[in-house]
Amino acid sequence: MARIKGIPVTLISKVKTGNDPFGGPIYEEQEIIVDNVLVSPTSSDEVLNQQNLTGRTSVYTLAIPKGDTHTWENQEVRFFGKRWRVFGIPLEGIESLIPLDWNKKVTVERYE
Repeated sequence: MARIKGIPVTLISKVKTGNDPFGGPIYEEQEIIVDNVLVSPTSSDEVLNQQNLTGRTSVYTLAIPKGDTHTWENQEVRFFGKRWRVFGIPLEGIESLIPLDWNKKVTVERYE
C-alpha cells in the first residue's frame, strides 16, 4: 500500500510592520510554505452545517501535519493556483493519540 502524502500549501500570514500617521497598524503579507497538507473536498452535509451555523460556504478541508505551530485561524492560503480563506477555529487532536501524520484540520472558503 502506498503511503499517504499531502501537497505543499502556501500560508499567507499578515505581519505587523509599523503604524500609519494616524496610529493604525500597517501589515505586510508573509508567505510560508507548509509541506504535506492533505486537501479534501468538504462533504455536502458539512457544507450545509457550516452554512447554517456561519453563513459561509465551506469548499475544502485541510489536514495540517503534526508539529506545525503556525497560526491558521483567519488566515489566507494558496493551493491549486487559487487563494482561499480559513474560517472557523482549527480543530486539533492529541498528537500521540492520532496514528497518522496529521492532527489538526481547518476549513477554507474561496477568496478572490
